[in-house]
Amino acid sequence: MDREPLPRLDTAPELAARLQAYCRLARGEVWEDSLRGHRVGVLDAASWPEVERLVGGRRARLIVSDPPYNLAVGGRSSGRLFRTELSDYLEFSRAWVENALRVLDANSHLYVWLGADQNRHFQPLPDFMLLMRAYPELRSRSFLSLRNQRGYGTQANWMSVRQELLCYAKGAPPFHVVYTGIPKILRGYYKTVAGRRTENLERSRSETLRPGNIWVDIQQVFYRMEENVPGAYAQKPLAAFERILRSSSEEGSLVVDFFAHSGTALIAAERLGRICYTFDIDPLFAELTIRRLERFRKEGKTGFQTANPFPELLPPG
Repeated sequence: MDREPLPRLDTAPELAARLQAYCRLARGEVWEDSLRGHRVGVLDAASWPEVERLVGGRRARLIVSDPPYNLAVGGRSSGRLFRTELSDYLEFSRAWVENALRVLDANSHLYVWLGADQNRHFQPLPDFMLLMRAYPELRSRSFLSLRNQRGYGTQANWMSVRQELLCYAKGAPPFHVVYTGIPKILRGYYKTVAGRRTENLERSRSETLRPGNIWVDIQQVFYRMEENVPGAYAQKPLAAFERILRSSSEEGSLVVDFFAHSGTALIAAERLGRICYTFDIDPLFAELTIRRLERFRKEGKTGFQTANPFPELLPPG
């Protein structure tokens, strides 16, 4: 099979209803990993009592979240990847951001993936950015873009090939320098050091470039990649999450993701020695997240590629 065995689960209600029987968590419940202490819940990001049930008083060095973008994802809207009135979306955003602030450590980072609908005055990106000005404890640090190599095929407008990532800091968290795999080839920038004129590559600490705020070196997830999770949609690349974790957290620290979806934050934390608490309001995506971790530990695979995450659906034999 060279195609995904499951359709997008948030837009397949009949299949989603069948799969509920295989979900180990119901609304309000939390699964705790006995090996590393990760937690996965079926919780509402906008409800502080439910968020508190997950974190239990612990504070996170890093929160990285990929909330719904308030646009019809892939041309289709659903109860999980929805489009609603902008005012309602901003109220939802305000609620989960304030819950995130209560979870963040005194010195910590908050990263938020967000979209901009170019057919609706680029909402909700600028509206969310303005909303964040209401929280003086958060300092804007960077406005990053991840290149989406698939984009949208269009001959009537510029092709959309970017997804936005906002970075905020609370207090004065450390930032750890990371590098891409892109070799340094630019020459011609000189500086006098200790009386000697040196070229920039002579002063380099690495043969490769540090990432800027435009990430062009990370492949967008699609069905031929090992990390692909069938049934999920708009899955973020594992390499992007790992770059964030390496730069903005330390080994053994707590990383929280308010919107688990395909479980990428959990896999990144597992691979890099962090503890991850994550949750989703939909039991199906919480189950996918747990199964992805179990598959990684059993087989060393970061996703399912074109395998069915729910083999219970397969015919016997």
